[in-house]
Amino acid sequence: MRVVELIEKKQHGKALTKQEIDFLIKGYTEETIPDYQMSALLMAIYFKDMTPDERLWLTRAMVKSGDTIDLSKINGVKVDKHSTGGVADTTTLVLGPLVASLGIPVAKMSGRGLGHTGGTIDKLESIPGFHIELTTKEFIAHVNRDKIAIVGQTGNLTPADKKLYALRDVTATVGSIPLIASSIMSKKIAAGSDAICLDVKVGSGAFMKTPEEARKLAEAMVQIGNDAGRKTVAVISDMSQPLGNAVGNALEVIEAIEVLKGKGPKALTDLVFELGAQMVVLAQKATTVAEAKQLLKEQITSGKALEQFQKLIKAQGGNEEVVTTYELLPQANYQFDLPATTSGYVNIKDAEQIGLAAMLLGAGRAVKDDEIDYGVGLVMHKRIGDHVTAGESLLTIYSNREDVSEVEDKLYGTIEIGEKPKLPPLIYDIVTTE
Repeated sequence: MRVVELIEKKQHGKALTKQEIDFLIKGYTEETIPDYQMSALLMAIYFKDMTPDERLWLTRAMVKSGDTIDLSKINGVKVDKHSTGGVADTTTLVLGPLVASLGIPVAKMSGRGLGHTGGTIDKLESIPGFHIELTTKEFIAHVNRDKIAIVGQTGNLTPADKKLYALRDVTATVGSIPLIASSIMSKKIAAGSDAICLDVKVGSGAFMKTPEEARKLAEAMVQIGNDAGRKTVAVISDMSQPLGNAVGNALEVIEAIEVLKGKGPKALTDLVFELGAQMVVLAQKATTVAEAKQLLKEQITSGKALEQFQKLIKAQGGNEEVVTTYELLPQANYQFDLPATTSGYVNIKDAEQIGLAAMLLGAGRAVKDDEIDYGVGLVMHKRIGDHVTAGESLLTIYSNREDVSEVEDKLYGTIEIGEKPKLPPLIYDIVTTE
């Protein structure tokens, strides 16, 4: 096969075969195909799309490029959850212990954050002593014993995807549905789960800005998952404002604990119940979403979900007393309220700017090697559509430096006060194969 002929084939909108896709991904991973040729192919895919078969073959080729995780020694149906990312998306910290408390195994591999806030691993590492380094044997043993373990991603999981993503990032081909879908699903399939629940974000704080774009991505991923033999469902949820009120690592851990105590913010709690119910149905512990939601609510009311979180923390070396004593978590030295400059109704122009404001404080990474300050961040007091009077606090800034003027400017630039805006729905749709 000649790479240039395959590039021309895709440029003319023709479908590549499984053998051709395998050849391209293997060659690029092994560096026999150079960046400039793969860049041309990615651009052709960006403009000409891929068929469902091509998307599945691309996903499988990326899975085959590296290690896969064998979870067959874990008892029960293993359900994974993936979010396409957003601001104050603390769902994994709540969902893991909540779903595990029903006896459903949660064998979770998560990543660190690169961007406005830390990833799930960064949030957990804000708990004193918590470590994410487990051998595969320990990982499986923890899940069989405690029903939950959360570890960092292995270094050789889907190396083809890592190389392709880096190339997409510098060739303006990130925003391609088949490339996004195969990237996400290759990692989920390689991680060894039996079923997958996807949380596809839409809005100014998400990668997909419109419900139409989000639906296309959700449908593409659900089809890949099911065609690959993994029962898959996607929830399309709003990210036009932070999901929870807390933006920042230790602050989000506190908020997750509050949800597990039944005292968390409504939007975060409601989405957790929706995603969790889908996971419970996928794990065959309930036959309907309504039945599953009731089971989950009972786990919070009884305190069993919170106990499960303590069990996870203790098993992975952390101080489980943080559940009752928040002062054990990293603390910021300064707190500043951001007052409303006028009276009216709150609107948020761009939710991502709120995340970037938290990153300026040190809550996230601008580049891979940046160190995260676990104690800093923001706590929102007002959401879209809430009324505020002049001088009332919109949010509190938690900082380890006294000068937060740059952060305040960014926040004032995106939080508007005026006429009552139209409230976005929390959940737009549920996408399944049915």
